Amino acid sequence: MSTSHRIGLVGKPSVGKSSFFNAATMNDVPEGAYPFTTIDPSVGEAYVRVEDAAPEFDETSTPSVGYLDGDTRFVPTKLVDVAGLIPGAHEGKGLGNQFLTDLNETDVLIHVVDFSGETDLEGESTEGHDPRRDIDFLEEELDQWYLGVLEKGINRYESGYTTEDDAIEEELAEQMSAFKTNEDEIKRLIRRVDVGFEPEEWDDDDKLELAREIRKETKPMVIAANKMDKPQSQANYEEITSDPEYEHLTIVPCSAHAERALKSADKAGVVDYRPGDGDFEITGDVSGEQEEGLEQIREFLSEFGSTGVQPALETALFDVLGVVPVFPGGANGLGNERGEVLPDCYLIPDGSTAEDFAYSLHSDIGDGFLHAIDCRSNRQLGKDYEVEPRDVIEIITTN
Repeated sequence: MSTSHRIGLVGKPSVGKSSFFNAATMNDVPEGAYPFTTIDPSVGEAYVRVEDAAPEFDETSTPSVGYLDGDTRFVPTKLVDVAGLIPGAHEGKGLGNQFLTDLNETDVLIHVVDFSGETDLEGESTEGHDPRRDIDFLEEELDQWYLGVLEKGINRYESGYTTEDDAIEEELAEQMSAFKTNEDEIKRLIRRVDVGFEPEEWDDDDKLELAREIRKETKPMVIAANKMDKPQSQANYEEITSDPEYEHLTIVPCSAHAERALKSADKAGVVDYRPGDGDFEITGDVSGEQEEGLEQIREFLSEFGSTGVQPALETALFDVLGVVPVFPGGANGLGNERGEVLPDCYLIPDGSTAEDFAYSLHSDIGDGFLHAIDCRSNRQLGKDYEVEPRDVIEIITTN
């Protein structure tokens, strides 16, 4: 089980976004485990890898969701394929507002970019297109969307709807609450951009800069540099990753096509492949043409370490968003009353405390929280203990 983090997948047409989505959400679950299900046409289950904790207790876990492969847990998370990205989306063009609404229901973004330069801003075939234009286009759309909401808050503040004692950060936090921000964060970001706390003194550049900072904080982003199996992609990748203008972004080299091909071949029994691995084994009969294609994929894996699909998901969730995997356990044994061993793995926000973890299990458990127990050391933990990745914790509660 995991909490409801949602990774938004964005990108213009023809960049391989659908290939990425399909590759990430294919049914990887072995027979007998819980199958992949599509919640609706644009939302699917993807998986992130977590090193299983059960072997440290000489046990084998039995996941209630996701699956186990060796000592690796594949923990489900939501992947949202956000459609409708065209220039002017923030003004309502194309799917416009629907695109932005869907986007706002996500916690972190993966922007799939065609690094080969073979598609223009509209997704049409071309040559020599600079992938930086795609990165800039998406960020500018989001910045303008945030700016529009920010300006509504400024106008409300300046129109006298607020009391004399209200601070601008309070008004902006309320106006932008849909972005999951708060007064303290807004105050910190105003200080970061150093525009002061008198909005009547802000010019257009100040407002845009503040909107951009709020966007970067509340919609962090990973770039999936797709189609990296092409020579021009690799040249573009070297150029962009060394450009200081883009050092604020995490860029993951990727081939969604390779991931899809390997998963399909694995499902057909042709290869033995585990998502995220840097190699695979041919286990079935293949034609000469198929073998040639697989060996080209093997060369890609050898150069980049993986297809990049799995690392992009995990970079977004663990590195950029800062999610922490935690196992609910028992100090006197990891099994529950049904004999399941560490059936759940929760993905909770960075900085969460033992009490926060209790509430993520159930509100009643949080309300009755007494203390927690570190199942590795049997050490008692107070409510303010900050959980660490792969902690195995038992919650002692009055409820």
